[in-house]
Amino acid sequence: MTQNVPNSVYAERRARLAAQLGDGGIAIVPTAPERMRNRDSDYLYRHDSYFYYLTGFTEPGACLVLTSDGQSTLFCNPKDAEREIWDGYRLGPEAAVAALGVHAALPAGELDQRLPRLLENRACVWYPFATHAGLAARVDGWLNPVRARVRYGALCPPRQADLCLLVDEMRLVKDAHELALMRHAAQISAQAHIRAMQRCARMLRAGQEVREYHLDAELLHEFREHGSQAPAYGSIVAAGANACVLHYRADKAPVRSGELVLIDAGCEYDGYASDITRTFPANGRFTGPQRALYDLVLASQEAAVAATKAGARFTEPHDATVAVLAQGLLDLGLLNTNQHGSVQDVIEKRAYFPFYMHRTGHWLGMDVHDCGSYVEPSEVGQVSERRDPLSGETIQDRPSRILRPGMVLTIEPGLYVRPAPGVPEAFHHLGIRIEDDAVVHPGGCELMTRGVPVQPDEIEALMRD
Repeated sequence: MTQNVPNSVYAERRARLAAQLGDGGIAIVPTAPERMRNRDSDYLYRHDSYFYYLTGFTEPGACLVLTSDGQSTLFCNPKDAEREIWDGYRLGPEAAVAALGVHAALPAGELDQRLPRLLENRACVWYPFATHAGLAARVDGWLNPVRARVRYGALCPPRQADLCLLVDEMRLVKDAHELALMRHAAQISAQAHIRAMQRCARMLRAGQEVREYHLDAELLHEFREHGSQAPAYGSIVAAGANACVLHYRADKAPVRSGELVLIDAGCEYDGYASDITRTFPANGRFTGPQRALYDLVLASQEAAVAATKAGARFTEPHDATVAVLAQGLLDLGLLNTNQHGSVQDVIEKRAYFPFYMHRTGHWLGMDVHDCGSYVEPSEVGQVSERRDPLSGETIQDRPSRILRPGMVLTIEPGLYVRPAPGVPEAFHHLGIRIEDDAVVHPGGCELMTRGVPVQPDEIEALMRD
């Protein structure tokens, strides 16, 4: 399956952005540079998300310049027969106008020469802050020739502004083309999780040694088999106690029968990420304590899913999760009622924190931790203070973002039980997380990633097949 996004989509985004630049505004949007891995070997190239969102262009060395009247100029690498032998096909400026729908295209080598005149007499220069090393200094370098011409009547832009503030808001609500790409990425990733689960059980039944990297290999195979360009992030394949390390990466640890395996992995497809976590018994059968803890995490996710809908606050799924987990930790004896009090006491004192130390979700899109403010823009001036019960520091709170249709977020509660005084030994070294990708709709949300099951009975049945 290939998703072809028409040029009109990128042109419409550029037009929407141009309308927000203000009279005399100009935007400079570079793509990501190529990065050396070691010696003369580069990392696999990945374009800048802001640049790609506005152009659909994936080649390195490019830059988009957009003015408030809607004129777009692309600077890109010129055709070069010798370099194309080594590095591959280049579109080139001559073909870029027709291929990408921009108004003009020029060689990337002319950027430093052309920018000063393009910046002259502009009211504001917009560019993404803190995303490209050295860009601010380059902007200053482009402005210096403009300042040198003020005696001849030239005006130097008096303001510089962060372009991310505008594009983040645009990217936060996904259009139909973006959602189609994300659904496809989710479908591929779900099949990859199924593949890893089934191989794990199959190898153990056959008496074969299983390592984390065996399961990682299954993920990578399924991603590439179906056209994904790369993992959206470093895959987490954590066996046994490793699942209690939140950002553990797939390594060589053995996967043992009777232990749980936590896999947090998702592919990127045509620039859009997926993000799935599943936790499953290595041999295909949950033990009693594993099942009890898993059921609690699943119940907390179900509460979060029910709270995810247009008009709700971004924090509401997290609050719903915490309420279920707090009660469950008391019920299972991981927290002691005599010591920690009621469910409300557990929540207010954050007594659950040793077992659940992260939030329940984040924005998802072109980046796995996608851009976009978590504060409601219309209420940013409403500030309240509270004292954190664990750290004692004073925290300033602002009203959480109101969810709107088309926003995409993850829903990923978890519990991580390390040995500690008072913690029942049956739960030691159990790490469980369940994560799905949700599209906000008016009456609820759509879980794009349920192609891989979450119900424990369904997981066991899947791993028997």
